[in-house]
Amino acid sequence: MKFLLATTALIALAACDTSSYREAGAVVDKGHFGAATVNNTAIQTGEQSFVIQLASRFAEEVPSTVNFAFDSTSLDQQSRTVLRQQAVWINQFPEVTFRVYGHTDAVGSSTYNYNLGLRRAKAVVKYLGSQGISRSRLEAIVSEGETQPLIVSQGRELENRRTVTEVSGFVQRHPTILDGKYGQVVYREYVESATGQSTLTGINTSDYSSGGS
Repeated sequence: MKFLLATTALIALAACDTSSYREAGAVVDKGHFGAATVNNTAIQTGEQSFVIQLASRFAEEVPSTVNFAFDSTSLDQQSRTVLRQQAVWINQFPEVTFRVYGHTDAVGSSTYNYNLGLRRAKAVVKYLGSQGISRSRLEAIVSEGETQPLIVSQGRELENRRTVTEVSGFVQRHPTILDGKYGQVVYREYVESATGQSTLTGINTSDYSSGGS
């Protein structure tokens, strides 16, 4: 009897210990119980934008940066390859708009570098346009000039001479994005994910018509 009572007490204590319990969606809020529901509510009411999630996905799935030779706006072969990858991703999401930021190194005056960064951004936008991206979806071309270096240096740093393409929003904003443009994206990808390609080739049905082993 004493053993039974002790066992029951241990089970009751274990039931009260929720430290190892992870509710669905807990990954969103790092495991604080209930925060996932708050997060979902914020999304459905439009309080939290899906733009952040799409921006993270874009940065993870394709290179967002191209680099330039010193004092140049020309796109080399590697840059064009990256921009074609960007264009393929962008074309999959016709509801989404993008922004291109131009950057320079610190060599030269701030005014010159601002204009150079802007010309680089325009060169990227022009190339993306040649890949079928509507100019209306590239809602802004921005130059940061020399103000946001990746490598803090006064020299000719290739990594600082760059453009960065980022997700900026939706073509038409909706007060509840889940029911609007992003809902279309989610549903489209959901349907496409269920469409598998057959890997069966060269099957001869006559092999099964006469029996045998």
